[in-house]
Order: sequence, then structure tokens, then C-alpha cells
Amino acid sequence: NEQEVTTMMNFNFYNPTRLLFGSGKIGELGAQKLPGKKALLLISAGKSAKVSGALDKTVEQLKAAGVEYVTCANIRENPTKELVMEAAEAAKANGCDFIVALGGGAVLDSAVAVAAMATNPGDLWDYVNGGTGKGRPLVNRPLPQVTIALTAGTGSEINNWGVISKTDTYEKIGFGGTPELVPVLAVVDPELMCTVPAQYTAYQGFDALFHNTEVMMSNGANILSETLALSAIENIAKYLPRAVKDGNDLEARERVAYGSTIAGMTMQLTSTTAQHSMEHAMSAYHPNLPHGAGLIMISVEFARYFIERHACDGQFIKMARAMGIPEADKAEDFLTALIQLQKACGVDGLKMSDYGFAKEEALTLAVNARETMGGLFLANPCELPDKACAEIFERAYR
Repeated sequence: NEQEVTTMMNFNFYNPTRLLFGSGKIGELGAQKLPGKKALLLISAGKSAKVSGALDKTVEQLKAAGVEYVTCANIRENPTKELVMEAAEAAKANGCDFIVALGGGAVLDSAVAVAAMATNPGDLWDYVNGGTGKGRPLVNRPLPQVTIALTAGTGSEINNWGVISKTDTYEKIGFGGTPELVPVLAVVDPELMCTVPAQYTAYQGFDALFHNTEVMMSNGANILSETLALSAIENIAKYLPRAVKDGNDLEARERVAYGSTIAGMTMQLTSTTAQHSMEHAMSAYHPNLPHGAGLIMISVEFARYFIERHACDGQFIKMARAMGIPEADKAEDFLTALIQLQKACGVDGLKMSDYGFAKEEALTLAVNARETMGGLFLANPCELPDKACAEIFERAYR
């Protein structure tokens, strides 16, 4: 119908991040115009940045650029408000005028919140929208961010959102969205990703995949987000099994990294859906659950809900074709492609029960998903009431 065509041709796009993408690109960092003289170098509490050689290379580039730095190595998976405030305090105390975020999703997500809290009064939750957040606007301009992605999963290196947990209230909420929080410079160098273990390569790759599949399912999909998302989906589906099988397969790493970074754009053009809200609820209650693993657990049943209601059959068919079923002609073919890919990456056996979930939690999770990140429910291709949302959790439970 006429209306649908018009909607699909509308979009707003603003992505001011200078992106250096490709193998060896970390070597170009020092030659860039950096946004300050003293950086807070934000890394995880783990060893990944050191093991991959990324830390040494980054430090070398900062020195070449004549930039001083202070290291803050406190970020963990499913980062908390407390860790963000701690890092922001370190930036303030050391007079840092910009942030270099070196890491995977947890570090890149945290950087958005650290950038805001290094220059603004009060607590992060004063500025969070949703849940118990007070939803206040930022008073002062955040610190500029330079991002260096060490995993292919979040797309956070080029967008202005970070997901942070408040553990005492079981809230895991996206923070950000203002133009000043978009990183000024991003480096995506797949060579730095070769040491990511197979299991995490799979989890992160599926997170990147779902950013794009959710954009395709979203009622806000448009001609540009769809074009980009299908390109990303095709690359991830084809190359993720190879990257999981052999971490040093650089071509596979490059293609998956491409699919992940592209999602940083598609998510700005079109929102993801409630699949992400639902996973955030899961890891709010079970913080030991990796985000990508949680998404994998619910993905088939989440898609099936909309397929059974014929909410966006055409989109599912396009995705199935991009995922290696060229003759796909029905929405269910997407489920076939998705299950096949999960098997090829060895993640088809993931169980909620292994992470301490009980089936009885389904409604609690459904309610939490809407209360903390209800905005994403508005992007679903059709209505998803709490009861139906709980049923998706129940059907996905193993």
C-alpha cells in the first residue's frame, strides 16, 4: 500500500564518527586529530587487551600523538553503575579531557556513560530514562570518546548508546542517545580480534546478527537501514562459522566485524526490537549470562511469535535468502536458516537452566523488560503483551 512505501522512504541519519576500518588500522591512530591531550584509557579488568597486543599498540599510538594517558581497568561483563561512576571519578581526578575506550561491548558501552558522568553532577541514574531512572537531561557537554573495538558484536564503537546495570533494582537499561555522546573517532581492526575465544566469537557474532535482524523486523525499517542490515546479515551468516572454527581466519574476522560495525549504523536508522529488552531483563537477574548467549536462547521463539502472526513475512523471507536459502519463499525459512547457523557455530544447545533460570521467572522477566526498556516494544512489528512475552520465555526455556 501507498503508506508503507512512503514510510520506507523516510529516514534521518547523522553519524559523525570518523571510522577507520580494516586490518592494521590501529597503526593509523597516532596520525589522527585526537580530541584532547590527556586520555582516560578505559579497558576491561580481564586480560584480553594485553593478550591481543591491542593495549601495547594503542599506547604506542597515543605516545606517537603526544597524548598523555591514565589507565582505568575496572570494566566487567554486564557493566554496573558503580563501575561507571568509579571510572568517571578517575577521569575527573586526573584531569582527562577525552576517553579512549579499548575493548568489547562492556567497555564501549561503559565509555558512553563514563563520558557523561566525568563532566556532569550527581549519579548516572539521574540521567537514565526508564525504570527508576530520573530521565534528566545532561547539564554539561560529555567528554569526547575515541573507541577501539576488540570484539565484533555491539556496534557501540560508532553509536551513542551504552547498556548499564543497576544491580540492586534488577535494571539493565540503555543510556545515551544525545548527539554529543557519539564517538568522534573509531578504529575497527579485525587483527586485534583474532584472540577472542571461539565461544565468545559466537556469542558476539550473534549479537551483531540480531541487531540487524531486529532492525529488519522493526516497524521502522526503511530503505537504507534494510540495505545495510541485509548486507551485514549475509556477511555474518556466511563467515561467523568460519571465525568460530578458526580464530586466525582473518577474512572471516573482517567480514563479521563489518557486519557488527554496520549494525552501529542500522540501529541509528531504525531501532532494534523487544528481543533486546527481553535479554536485558535476563542478564539483569542473572548477570553471569553473556548478552549474546541470552539472545541466542530466546531468538527462535521470539521470531516464531511474529512469523505465526504474519507480522512481516516479506522481511523474514529477505533475511532467509541473505542467510543462505536463495529459494526461500515463506517466513518460516528464516527459522530454518537461524537454527542451521546456531548449529554451525555450536551454540544450539544453550540452556537457560545452566545459568540458574527457573521457568517460573517468565512473567517477572517479561514485566521487567517492558518497565526498563519499553521503548523497544514500540518497534515490534505487532503487539507483544506481557503474557505473550512470558510465553516466549517459557517456550525458549530448557
